[in-house]
Amino acid sequence: MTPEAGTAGALARQLCAWIDRLFPDPDRGERLKRALEERFGDDARAVSHDLCREVEAVAHDFSRHFALEYVADGSLVPDADPPGWPPQDPREVQLRAGSVGEVTRRPDGVGVLALDGLDGVHIAAPYLTAAFALLRGARGVVLDLRRNGGGDPGTLTLVLDWLLGSDPTHISDVIYRHRTRQWWTTGRLADLATPPETPVSVLVSERTFSSGEALAYHLQSQGRARLVGQRTPGAADHITPVRLSGHVRAFLPEARVRDAVTGTNWEGTGVVPDVPCEPAEAMTAAIDELRRG
Repeated sequence: MTPEAGTAGALARQLCAWIDRLFPDPDRGERLKRALEERFGDDARAVSHDLCREVEAVAHDFSRHFALEYVADGSLVPDADPPGWPPQDPREVQLRAGSVGEVTRRPDGVGVLALDGLDGVHIAAPYLTAAFALLRGARGVVLDLRRNGGGDPGTLTLVLDWLLGSDPTHISDVIYRHRTRQWWTTGRLADLATPPETPVSVLVSERTFSSGEALAYHLQSQGRARLVGQRTPGAADHITPVRLSGHVRAFLPEARVRDAVTGTNWEGTGVVPDVPCEPAEAMTAAIDELRRG
C-alpha cells in the first residue's frame, strides 16, 4: 500500500527517490534506503519535528551530514531539482569579519588564529588575508577550529594556501554521482604563506564540523600540522538543500571527499587528534606541541 501524503512512510519514499538521484556512492545509498524503508516504510504517523529527528538518527549511521528541517506552517514549495545554496548576505559576513574570531600575537612569538566558520571566499578573503598578514613571521601558529562548523571549500583552500606554501598542492577529489571536482591550492599567497619550518598546531573539538573537519584532516594528511583536542563528529559528505514537501526541507549528500594523500576521508570516524585532550586544555597542549616542533 502506498503511504498517504504527509506520513512518515511518504517521507521515507520521497527521501529514497532523492537518494537515487543524488547519493555519491550507490552502495551506501542503497543501504541507507533499506534502513529508511525498514524503519518507516509502513509508518502512518504524521510528519513532525520529532519524527524528522527519528529519521535523522537512522540516517546518521550512513551520513553524519544528513539533516531534516521541519517547517510547521507548510509554506515550502517542493523542488523538482536541487536549487543549490542561497547566497550569503555580505553584510552578515562583514559583521562577523568573515568568521575570524580572534587573531593574536602572543609575547612568546606564537600566532593564534581562531576561525569559527568558513564563509564564502569572495566575501571572507579580505579578512583572512589580513589575519595572515598579522601572523607573518610568527615562530609558530595555532589554528583554532574548535567552534568551526564548516562552510565554503574555497575558503578552506585559501587557508591551506597560507599554511602549505607557494607550490600548488592537490588536496582532494570531491566525487559526485556523475562527475569529480579536484581541489588544489594555487600558490598565490606566496608572500603571506607560512614557511615550511614554522610549526603548526590545529585545535579541534566535538563542535568542529563539515569543512572545518576537512581543513584539519587535510593539514594532518599533508603532514603540515599536529592536531590537538577531541575527535570530531565525522561529517565528510557534501550536501545540498532540497524541499521535499510543504513541511520538510532536507539536506542530502551529493558528493563524497577523497583526500589526495590518504585516499579516503573522515566520514563516520571523525578526525582523530594527534594529542587528545579536553577543549579547556587544548591551547596549552598546542603551545607545548609547538615548542617540541
